[in-house]
Amino acid sequence: MSDMYTPEWVKDAVFYQIFPDRFAKSARVPKPTHLEPWEMPPTVHGYKGGDLLGVVDKLDYLQDLGVTALYFNPIFQSASNHRYHTHDYYRVDPMLGGNRALKELLDACHARGMRVVLDGVFNHASRGFFQFHDILENGPHSAYLDWFHVYTFPLNAYDSDGALGYAAWWQLPALPKFNTSTQAVREFLWGVATHWLEFGIDGWRLDVPNEIADDAFWREFRRRCRAVNPECYIVGEIWDDAERWLGGDQFDAVMNYPFTRAAFGLVAASSLNQREIGRCGLQYIAPLDPPGFAREVEVLLTRYRPEVTAAQLNLLGSHDTPRALTIVGGDESALRLALLLLFSFPGAPCLYYGDELGLSGGHDPECRQTVPWDHPEGWNRGLWEMVRKLAHLRLAHPALRRGRFRTLYADAELYVFTREFGGERLVGALNLAPYALAAKPLPLELSAARAEPLLGAGRLEAAAAGAAHLSLGARSGELFQLA
Repeated sequence: MSDMYTPEWVKDAVFYQIFPDRFAKSARVPKPTHLEPWEMPPTVHGYKGGDLLGVVDKLDYLQDLGVTALYFNPIFQSASNHRYHTHDYYRVDPMLGGNRALKELLDACHARGMRVVLDGVFNHASRGFFQFHDILENGPHSAYLDWFHVYTFPLNAYDSDGALGYAAWWQLPALPKFNTSTQAVREFLWGVATHWLEFGIDGWRLDVPNEIADDAFWREFRRRCRAVNPECYIVGEIWDDAERWLGGDQFDAVMNYPFTRAAFGLVAASSLNQREIGRCGLQYIAPLDPPGFAREVEVLLTRYRPEVTAAQLNLLGSHDTPRALTIVGGDESALRLALLLLFSFPGAPCLYYGDELGLSGGHDPECRQTVPWDHPEGWNRGLWEMVRKLAHLRLAHPALRRGRFRTLYADAELYVFTREFGGERLVGALNLAPYALAAKPLPLELSAARAEPLLGAGRLEAAAAGAAHLSLGARSGELFQLA
């Protein structure tokens, strides 16, 4: 029988995704000399010099923001700033501070009650990975031919215009695809996963796991990981339907991009930047009115079993998408409404680093810029305050983390929902209209003495039995606690 257990801590978590080269850097980590200036726009190949000890230095900031879990893009030795080209799976990149820096980070996070999830790139390695390099050096005489899908010699590993002679992710010569049908490869990858769990990490975000189309591989992956840490989180990067992997014997959850599309479709129906959206895996976001969003919510909440839904990694942006503010066409009111949904929806909210400061940017590399720590005058303080308030409200109210989510009302301009848990009831309202709502009548039974606004932006009052009045500013949202 499949194990439907998903980690309890995830259901209470507020995640923050960090692209290590771009978040923060510490003078304690020696650096090469040829780095791009921190404040300059990012390039495809250039390094900025961020590191793990820089993250340690910013833990006060993150904890104050309300973050309880960190998800890192790859940190292992690699010849790329994003580090999806793994050279050595057992060595944290020296530019990030090496294994000692990861240990210090884990100890510091765990002392604060924070969790750390790493990016696992197990579908492909890099040209510098030892076993593939051996094939490049020795051709058909290599002892590791069965570690990869090799077709013809000589291999064409540095010219993407010709036939490569081997399988590579998206035919990119720098990313040779593992042959996971080879037992030695399977054992190697499972060993990597368990090694770092034993080292102290709290879970894995799996890069393109659907491209290892082998359920037995992932079942054994889960079995071994859970044997080391029964509370480890296994979340896959699957952009659409993921039922195949969420039966309880493979992944706990996936990155919830269907939620991303639905949320943006609602709050930015008239301002979506479809050109930038089309450049990433989102491809297209359909504009939604509130009733259409309510139908999408029903699909999202019933697609998978409740334990999976409660552990989904909900997000508005990542290293693979334009910045959230760019997706909504620069409309800050739309981003604020999307953030309200993010922190109110079942599953764990995940904030992409810098979105709380109002950073903008298109697809890679523009969405992977550095955090302007030395220029706080450029921060969007109002947005930061809202994110901080939403994160702390989620931590303070079990109903926002574990409560039942129901749509209460949806019309052309308004979406209203509730979350209920253990006697606590919260009501959320989003006004999508470009005008304020004044005492708008709603067919709601409050059955409460008062409705306290938690964000301070609206008012909800009982009008009569089965009726209420809502007042809310233009393009704004509110959470009410019924008491």
